[in-house]
Amino acid sequence: MCGVAGIVALSPGAEAPGREPLERMAGSLRHRGPDEFGIYRDDRAGLAHARLSIIDLSSGQQPLSNEDGTLWISFNGEIFNYVELRDELVSQGHRFRTRSDTEVIVHGWEQWGSACFERMNGQWAVALWDSRDATLVLSRDPAGILPLYYSEARGRVVFASEVKALFAGAPDLERRLDPAGLAQVFTFWSTVPPQTVFVGIRELEPGHTRVYARGEVTQAPQSSRYFPGPGPRFSGTLEEAADRVRESLERATALRITRSDVPVGGYLSGGLDSSLIAALGRRHAGARFATFSLRFEDAEYDETRYQRLVSERLATDHRDLVVRRGDIVEAFPRVVWHAERPFLRTAPIPMFLLSGLVRESGTKVVLTGEGADEMFAGYDLFREARVRRFWARQPDSECRPRLLERLYPYLERSPVAQAAMARRFFGRNLDQARNPGFGHDPRWRTTMAIQRLFSEGIRQALGSAHPVAELLESLPPGFPELSPLAQDQYLENRTLLSGYLLSVQGDRMLMSHSVEGRFPFLDPDVTALAHSLPDSFKLRGLDEKHVLKWLGRDWVPAEILERKKQPYRAPDAAAFVGVPLPEWVEEALSPDGLHQAGVFQPAAVRGLWAKLQDRGRDGQFSNSDNMALIGVLSTQLLHRQFILQGPPVAGPLSFKVVEDRRVAKG
Repeated sequence: MCGVAGIVALSPGAEAPGREPLERMAGSLRHRGPDEFGIYRDDRAGLAHARLSIIDLSSGQQPLSNEDGTLWISFNGEIFNYVELRDELVSQGHRFRTRSDTEVIVHGWEQWGSACFERMNGQWAVALWDSRDATLVLSRDPAGILPLYYSEARGRVVFASEVKALFAGAPDLERRLDPAGLAQVFTFWSTVPPQTVFVGIRELEPGHTRVYARGEVTQAPQSSRYFPGPGPRFSGTLEEAADRVRESLERATALRITRSDVPVGGYLSGGLDSSLIAALGRRHAGARFATFSLRFEDAEYDETRYQRLVSERLATDHRDLVVRRGDIVEAFPRVVWHAERPFLRTAPIPMFLLSGLVRESGTKVVLTGEGADEMFAGYDLFREARVRRFWARQPDSECRPRLLERLYPYLERSPVAQAAMARRFFGRNLDQARNPGFGHDPRWRTTMAIQRLFSEGIRQALGSAHPVAELLESLPPGFPELSPLAQDQYLENRTLLSGYLLSVQGDRMLMSHSVEGRFPFLDPDVTALAHSLPDSFKLRGLDEKHVLKWLGRDWVPAEILERKKQPYRAPDAAAFVGVPLPEWVEEALSPDGLHQAGVFQPAAVRGLWAKLQDRGRDGQFSNSDNMALIGVLSTQLLHRQFILQGPPVAGPLSFKVVEDRRVAKG
């Protein structure tokens, strides 16, 4: 994993990018790639790179070019099938001077053009510059594991792995929060690309390639691996499906371990997904396989018993970290800086702390179980939607809504604890059970309720815009023909997987300490197989991830298979109530601070804060109030860090610089 950045003039005669802006861009990404720094410049383009060396440690420096120095690349990520692609390209006459997967992309583009990305099994954000015909190519992996942002203004395009690098390289970019992006976050928990929370800055959509050539801009999706289209359906038995999933998952895990020149470890939460990956990782890693876990001082969130059960059974080299409420408060500002967007839960903060433990241990790469819930229907949302659709067929039934009582057993303040209230909440809009978005409607409504805190200025800027309506209008052809479960899975992937789980909780927290995450459940063969399975193999009745539990019998302890599902969570409002608070919290919630940012009504925020304080440190906070406080604090910090202050100047770095003879020095 690395940091990608660059500036390209879109018209001949425009000023060539200077070295200083490119150095600032790479410097702002040094946490993503602390090992080496490089720059390429010519009379139209500049590429910058901050490298985290994982494959070909000795000769994979970037930016990297083809043989004659006309095609240059800055690449963040890993191409796991690069060995096979390299052999194919060699057979076509291409010559390689490194062992890196980066060079495979260069020759792949020369051989196949944009079709090269269809052949790649990996996770990537790529910038290719062809100086022969002044063409810039930006590409992002289909799952959206790795980020890539861009801004087009004043006859140029500026791009980077993170927004802070755009501001560092182009100080003239407008710095202002975008109300449309904020409305998406306070609906879906994340923005939906290309939307961001910054005016004038766009995020390349997962699985898309954007090309700037001859004064024109084109953007096209790759064939979607994450949309369950009309491909072949699996027709075997559950046992045969379990065997197929095991085989594909084992291949995916082995590939992500063996295609690395540094040791690979794994995250271990104590749930089914990470336990499966840890078992497979231990099998393929050889003598030493390190696992890393989060523990919590608050018993409600702690899974230590199950983590240690798995690590002892697998004989891994295990390390863990205890998270206290004070740790969450202390690390909050640094997490906002890396996340680059508001968030509504504190869950990213322990992940930030955990990646620090990984890095301190000397490990650069970890496997995680991310993607299993999306691909194999593991979330409570899918179970909840099934109950609500079943209820909708007989809305007057007294028995059917009682199935709600089987949901959310892990929550002390469960939304189904009070039967009458649960029936009113989940029983809304049952007549819309056949409409797109029905399964997500309760969560979206709950999150959108926080928008009551928005200022009048934000409300006026939004006008009649509605994030849910805009999302549903952009659904792909064939969506109505999908099963209800497949529709729910698609929307979960589109709104939450990339923008929150793989970004705010994933890439940003991992790369804050220069750690790379790899995700076997998001391997294209695994996802294609998951999409082909009957719904009943994924969600049988209300038993989630049914096929994974079936195959897990041979891999993980029975206690893991039989335990009640406990999603990863962390203390939210409880971390901030009833304790001495740092200055930044007081400033964020002050009337002056709120007026300056202009996002929230000071009186409404004051009322929220008073309500939380009245409940006390050991009080039970509603889901909505938890999200509201964390959303306000993270948004206020984001405004201070990115709008008022801007990116800090990086310390002196050593750059390898390649400059075309036609570019002016300096």
